[in-house]
Amino acid sequence: MEGENTKPKILIFGGTGYLGKYMVKASVSSGHKTFVYARPVTKNSRPSKLEIHKEFQGIGVTIIEGELDEHEKIVSILKEVDVVISTVAYPQFLDQLKIVHAIKVAGNIKRFLPSEFGCEEDRVRPLPPFEAYLEKKRIVRRAIEAVEIPYTFVSANCYGAYFVNVLLRPFEPHDDVVVYGNGEAKAVFNYEEDIAKCTIKVINDPRTCNRIVIYRPQTNIISQLELISLWEQKTGRSFKRVHISEEELVKLSQTLSPPEDIPISIIHSALAKGDLMNFELGEDDIEASMLYPDFKFATIDQLLDIFLIDPPKPARTAFE
Repeated sequence: MEGENTKPKILIFGGTGYLGKYMVKASVSSGHKTFVYARPVTKNSRPSKLEIHKEFQGIGVTIIEGELDEHEKIVSILKEVDVVISTVAYPQFLDQLKIVHAIKVAGNIKRFLPSEFGCEEDRVRPLPPFEAYLEKKRIVRRAIEAVEIPYTFVSANCYGAYFVNVLLRPFEPHDDVVVYGNGEAKAVFNYEEDIAKCTIKVINDPRTCNRIVIYRPQTNIISQLELISLWEQKTGRSFKRVHISEEELVKLSQTLSPPEDIPISIIHSALAKGDLMNFELGEDDIEASMLYPDFKFATIDQLLDIFLIDPPKPARTAFE
């Protein structure tokens, strides 16, 4: 059994953000010495950020405050760790090129996981606003490959708790649910806690080095209509389905101002077109539930049970 002192030390960028918080907790609970590089706390910082810093310090996380343009500071920290995970939000995607440069200079990082965790962007061509969003991720991918940094790209598909909040609105009193497109396209919903836990598994796995890992467990593939029906069964309620057609979604993506045009384009791609399931996994693809058969992703059924018992709070925005 791997000893605690031999486990890779992990540095997480974006650790105070939506997915980052799950990633930090998964790293700590797996016994890794965990560092978080975060923007400095100021008098204008949200109370929630102060609470996160206090919570992290209470579980033994080392927080380093700084900006992504502080090259020498980042290089010095990198020399103290083994693995780097980035969960920075959309506005900072291209700033990860600074992390890539610092990793190349430091020369000791065994694995870098950039801020991916969504769709497999090299196989998806969505509406222009989402395409431009994904192109920034592709630029970072190609930069990592070009400088030959050991990497793992994680395609975790839809954040389960986030999309349950978007689609079912469990916190709001309502009698209707919005269905995007015909509601029959299949999507993949993985609970954020599981995404984080599985990601911590891949960082030290030689099978995932310089590979893309796709999180597509069979139990987590479901259509909107199936999800709504399952929620109705669990709550004993009945909801009116209000459809927004693909054509309406396309028009919204063209008329909404940035960055509001991006979420609607993501919804069009994942929920109306079914882009997450529009390609087959081949022999060379690595699928997480097959790679780790003993790791049990929470099923859609179990995820909805979580909302009935101890509902996860929704993120403030799609890009938090």
